[in-house]
Amino acid sequence: MESAPDPQRKLSWRKIHRSPLFDVTQFSILVILIVWFFSTGTEKLGYNWQWYQIPQYIFTHDESGYYAGPLWEGLMVTLRISGVSLVLAFLIGLTTALFRLSHSFVAQIIARFYLEAIRNTPLLIQLFFIYFVLGPVLGINRMTSAILALSLFEGAYASEIFRAGIVSIRRGQWEAAYSLGLSTFDTYYWIILPQAIRRILPPLTSQAISLIKDSALVSTIAIYDLTMQAQAVIAETFLTFELWFTVAAMYLVVTVTPCLLYTSDAADDSVLV
Repeated sequence: MESAPDPQRKLSWRKIHRSPLFDVTQFSILVILIVWFFSTGTEKLGYNWQWYQIPQYIFTHDESGYYAGPLWEGLMVTLRISGVSLVLAFLIGLTTALFRLSHSFVAQIIARFYLEAIRNTPLLIQLFFIYFVLGPVLGINRMTSAILALSLFEGAYASEIFRAGIVSIRRGQWEAAYSLGLSTFDTYYWIILPQAIRRILPPLTSQAISLIKDSALVSTIAIYDLTMQAQAVIAETFLTFELWFTVAAMYLVVTVTPCLLYTSDAADDSVLV
């Protein structure tokens, strides 16, 4: 007669499987395999690796101490642009979602026009249009142009995520809020959005990662972000593979971090349940 599975052991394996350490281990194995694959390929091409030169472009030091290298300075610019753009994109997305769900014909037309215009044109063209056309008219610099372009582009996709989350809330929640005498604003603030945010957190995390990667396009308007700094160093040193692999690793660390944080929170919640 077969013994029943131990629920405690099953719970323990589930907790390990969903832990950030397990994800980090998988990611490390994947990185090792990729490095081995590319090193083998470049070795057959006769490429001379010079990894020992890379640290000086991340941090430099002299007698007075350590200083940020060009890649680290570019990473800080990328994070600053991405952080501000992310906040604005979510605000724009939530506002657009509320416009689409409102009973105002004008608000729905504005939201529809914005969504169709942004989602059906490339981000690069939008960036050029804002910087070269609207920039001189409005008197905004390249940094503001980059943040505005990223915010508008990512906000269009975030709006559909917000709208889907709001629509997914059962009708009874709305009726219960109205029966208690809550206004529309209070219903959204206290009842609907807290439930919707929990449901849309995974796709919002993916959208944040997409924004960070899309921020590399700001290098096309001469903003010295991580990508632009790498291009400048490559032009001087010709360390093409080493620098691009380093840049890719830095982007990976930045984009994987929010995924690990969300996975950790989700795992804790599932264990509690």
